[in-house]
Amino acid sequence: MTSETIRDAGKDQLLTPANSAFLIIDYQPAQINSIASMDRQLLINNIVGASKAALAYGLPIVHSTVNVKTGLNKPPIPQVLKVLEGVPTYDRTTINAWEDVEFQAAVKATGRTKLVMTALWTEACLTFPALDALKEGFEVYVVVDAVGGTSGAAHDAALRRIEQAGGKMISVVQLFCELQRDWARSETVPAFMELFIETGGTAGIQFSLDKS
Repeated sequence: MTSETIRDAGKDQLLTPANSAFLIIDYQPAQINSIASMDRQLLINNIVGASKAALAYGLPIVHSTVNVKTGLNKPPIPQVLKVLEGVPTYDRTTINAWEDVEFQAAVKATGRTKLVMTALWTEACLTFPALDALKEGFEVYVVVDAVGGTSGAAHDAALRRIEQAGGKMISVVQLFCELQRDWARSETVPAFMELFIETGGTAGIQFSLDKS
């Protein structure tokens, strides 16, 4: 029961708190209400969980909205605003966030090469910056059950396009487990357990019950 020596967290091929940044784009009412590729409440639950994981493990977070300052769109949904309170928001007019100077600069300023990306919709506001980031040499990890499109076909086609360009598909639970990696990293175990419980992860609930 001996864990191997902790790898260099900055060079690890897997996601770690030291090599990853979390990007969250356009979780606003109009976008949420137009999602047809998955249950909307589950989508909200999952993006909140992914955001909480980024905070719990200390990932740099780059949060962007579209057209709030122009008055054409509303701020992010309350669930997201509550979790990301205090995190700066980069508002833009571009559909492709990578074409916004401040957003792109904020991503590059994190110094991280692995980008955990979430956005609405999959077919536009996720695909476009994902492709641009990949072209510039970043690794892109799409949290597939925390993103959505205007139809199942649009969502699936967008994910395939990103994957064909070199992007990697992960899930919310995989994100939790990859950042935690070892139960012996006890300082983050309470947050890890809470993430599972809040997102309905039965394994986390069972472990919690067994420990009580």
